[in-house]
Amino acid sequence: MSTLARIPFSVLDLAPIVQGRDAADAFRNSVAVAQHVERLGYKRFWLAEHHNINGVASSATAVLIGHIAGHTSTLRVGSGGVMLPNHAPLIIAEQFGTLETLYPGRIDLGLGRAPGSDGATQHALRRGPRSGLEFPALVEELRGFLAPSRPGQPVRAIPGEGLDIPIWLLGSSDFSARLAAELGLPFSFAGHFSPEGMAAMRLYRHLFKPSETLTRPYAMIGVPVVAAPTDEEAQRLSTTQQLKFLSLVRGNRLQLQPPVDSMDGLWNEWEREAVNQRLGAAIVGGPETVKRRLEALVAETEADEVMIVSDFYDIADRLRSFEIVAALKQGEGVPTTTAA
Repeated sequence: MSTLARIPFSVLDLAPIVQGRDAADAFRNSVAVAQHVERLGYKRFWLAEHHNINGVASSATAVLIGHIAGHTSTLRVGSGGVMLPNHAPLIIAEQFGTLETLYPGRIDLGLGRAPGSDGATQHALRRGPRSGLEFPALVEELRGFLAPSRPGQPVRAIPGEGLDIPIWLLGSSDFSARLAAELGLPFSFAGHFSPEGMAAMRLYRHLFKPSETLTRPYAMIGVPVVAAPTDEEAQRLSTTQQLKFLSLVRGNRLQLQPPVDSMDGLWNEWEREAVNQRLGAAIVGGPETVKRRLEALVAETEADEVMIVSDFYDIADRLRSFEIVAALKQGEGVPTTTAA
């Protein structure tokens, strides 16, 4: 059995808004992608939490999770992740308790501590500048609400208490890796925007303490993937994600832009280096290139699961990319058709 055949593959979605379209179109595309990857055998479909970002529609994460779960049947659906310091733990327990009650056995609760936006938005969310430091206590409070109720417990999550909702800790540094290891929880590393932190995966495994949740560590790696029939086509399609990160570097986030033939003249040397650093872990290419890079990623990180994030201007190209990766996992050739 090949390395890729034994590794589950999953999807992280931000409900991206492409240039000239709107959030309604983004939500339709998210449903189409979720249904497509479900048919292809992907394991999870997670939605991120971001606020006040032009081009990202996944702000009401729990609402979108319910929408996606209602349009699929077997796919696990969850948060990648809920930024817990933005919320009262009781509210998250009730929201995900409701989701688990509606879609039993299919809901994941991934938790992060970043604000998911800028300082002004943090203020609008009533989040203080040091809220991230409260993350461990907030996680414990949330886990308490999801545990079976105790006699005399003054505040209960209904629904939520006593439900078996898997909790994941997400991170792009060693902070969440250490906490996940200490609590014996699964860990998801955000390699899609922090390629330099692969050491967090190794740290998590080294420090892991068995728990009622897990007897051994379970780590997932997030990675950007742009797959196409040829390396040349994939490189051209990947300019959409380069333009996305270029707008981030410039501080004026844009909706997803159409691909261009060349980035020459669109960025200066400093911007090019900054974008390439952000996308250092990105896997871009035809089937053989993607297969080789994915196998190397799994070998380097010892990941138990791979979560793919992808930025494409055209939904058909995005669906085809997931088809190519699924075919590689199954040891097949390049698909000749693309699902609509």
